[in-house]
Amino acid sequence: MSITTKNGDKGKTGLMFSKHARKDDPRICACGDVDELNAAIGLVKPHLSDGLICQQLDIIQKSLIKLMGEIATKPEDMKQYEQSSFDKLTSSNVEQIEEWIKKIESQGISFKDWAIPGKTISSANLDFARTVCRRAERSIVALTDQTISETSQPIIYLNRLSDLLWLMARSVEQSQN
Repeated sequence: MSITTKNGDKGKTGLMFSKHARKDDPRICACGDVDELNAAIGLVKPHLSDGLICQQLDIIQKSLIKLMGEIATKPEDMKQYEQSSFDKLTSSNVEQIEEWIKKIESQGISFKDWAIPGKTISSANLDFARTVCRRAERSIVALTDQTISETSQPIIYLNRLSDLLWLMARSVEQSQN
């Protein structure tokens, strides 16, 4: 099977359950933002010396794939998605992020004023991933009128993830100074 399907040549792309949408549809844009976040996190890992943060970022990237599945499901197909065997983002994914936040905070990360990205390559990439995360969060919030409830796991997950990425950046800076 070739990667080139030509299915998108007319400006449409696939969603879950054989549905399609225009490539500028807010749902597709939100998926693209989450995909970009996944790639931005991938930029961080080759520059990290901290194996634990790398492992955590691997777990996060796998969670983002779950998140994209939910976003790529039209409202009328959500029941089918929930009953499917696809991996789903759950409150345990949010709890895991919160545990990692507490762990980093307990290590005495100190900061004052506004953090200026760029002290190290790793921290700069983490800060970049954080800004992409915030954009993805805004894109998903824009879908709340369509499908996603304001208390949905994707919104909560991305909100916590941006906090974690900020803390990871500060942690990396402090460990490399």
